[in-house]
Amino acid sequence: MTLSDYNESAEGFREGTRDHDVSQNIDALLRHIQSDKPWQILDVGCGPGRDLKTFTALGHIATGLDGSERFAEMARADSGCAVLQQNFLELDLPAERFDGVFANACLFHIPNQELPRVLSQLRASLKPGGVLFSSNPRRQNQEGWKGERYGSYHDLETWQGLLTRAGFVELEHYYRPAGLPLEQQPWLASVWRKA
Repeated sequence: MTLSDYNESAEGFREGTRDHDVSQNIDALLRHIQSDKPWQILDVGCGPGRDLKTFTALGHIATGLDGSERFAEMARADSGCAVLQQNFLELDLPAERFDGVFANACLFHIPNQELPRVLSQLRASLKPGGVLFSSNPRRQNQEGWKGERYGSYHDLETWQGLLTRAGFVELEHYYRPAGLPLEQQPWLASVWRKA
């Protein structure tokens, strides 16, 4: 249902998010990558491809991944990048291929019972020492449907436990949008290194 909803609202989603400034998140990922450039970046939940274009403009080799057929089509057309159309629950990723995984506003769609497996698959796709960035709406560990979309919302401590058990070491975390009081920052962003 979640993917169907994104497919049906793809045009509106692209227009509504085209000008979102996620440079803070992109910078958080890139500043922790230590390998030689150009970097191989996997943009998980790439949507219509906005951030693929940014990574490419910065000189990196970006690959998109999205479960929505419409988003995958848009991302390929708009960015010129390779885009994998894969459901998060049925990932088929190359081993140790990527220097960084950018998971901006997407991993919260994975049910809690499946999240450890998916995190392990993302970890396996990273080169040794590779970096994972994630940003998700934060709440008190609720899970369920909001309209036609499924969501799983964690607090910092639970998210840290999930990533640590999946074989990551935390590099930093922060709340978004920047410059507001904590109660007005609904997004938890975090950066992790493959242990």
